Amino acid sequence: MTTRRKFIQTAGAGALAAPLATPALAQSKITWRMQTYAGAALAEHVVKPAIDMFNKIAGDRMQIELYYADQLVPTGELFRAMQRGTIDAVQSDDDSMASPTDVTVFGGYFPFASRYSLDVPVLFNKYGLNEIWDEEYSKVGVKHISAGAWDPCHFATKDPIRSLADLKGKRVFTFPTAGRFLSQFGVVPVTLPWEDIEVAMQTGELDGIAWSGITEDYTVGWADVTNYFLTNNISGAWAGSFFANQGRWNELPEDLQTLFRVCCDQSHYYRQWWYWGGEADLRVNGPKMELTSIPDEEWATVEDAAYKFWDEIAAESPTKARVVEIIKKYNADMQKAGRPYRYG
Repeated sequence: MTTRRKFIQTAGAGALAAPLATPALAQSKITWRMQTYAGAALAEHVVKPAIDMFNKIAGDRMQIELYYADQLVPTGELFRAMQRGTIDAVQSDDDSMASPTDVTVFGGYFPFASRYSLDVPVLFNKYGLNEIWDEEYSKVGVKHISAGAWDPCHFATKDPIRSLADLKGKRVFTFPTAGRFLSQFGVVPVTLPWEDIEVAMQTGELDGIAWSGITEDYTVGWADVTNYFLTNNISGAWAGSFFANQGRWNELPEDLQTLFRVCCDQSHYYRQWWYWGGEADLRVNGPKMELTSIPDEEWATVEDAAYKFWDEIAAESPTKARVVEIIKKYNADMQKAGRPYRYG
């Protein structure tokens, strides 16, 4: 596997500014570099099956080289590297890759925008978020290909969390927007490279993680360095996407574009059942973490704060206001629809 150091040496000093030397269609076989936000253990589930499928079907016509978190560039530089053509495609949320768009704040975990994983694809495919994302990324030379849901956002911690007071002062690895929201409850958001999180928990640099559900905690090893899992969550699903450099995407024949989309959809489907089943199974049968909960009446304070946070975000730009209005409309519809769409 190419390391980041080797990649930079090979690409030269101007790697982040230089496109690939040869246009894809001029080659006998099209080759893309794609980097995911996920480390190797997690990528085995959230992206590798789809890319393996694509490569198997595309055969000699096209191959995608998959790289894991921070292997070619740091996650926070993924957008710029893709925009410049240093890498061809990315799997990430908008927030983590520091996308310079008005929709960035809604990627990852926008607090309480979703309750279940199916909310995310419905918001994009039925309620109009796809069109907004396409507009925003078209302005900056990037193709937004497909959005889907990942796991909910829970706290995994060394010490038990049984009240909001227990969150105060806790140094927590989380996403930028989630950290901005949680800071009002005394959480201290910490940003570190993904592969450093386990060691940071062991050394005491971190008190907890609010980056995933329990499936990822077990899959990537965080269940080995934390003791408690808080059943309350600030979002029912992480919203992430597949992206590509617009020029590279335009160079692909239509059938390869279609194949890539189909493989993205397969990835979304795989994660739907892998996370949904994994969250339940590990809560019931997982031996490593004790479950804790904050009482519903106290957690309602966090939910109320989220709705105020939505209005703060909406006031920042017309595009953000459009997205917030869609999220409000969708959640109101789900509430009116009743069980099983919403309970209570």
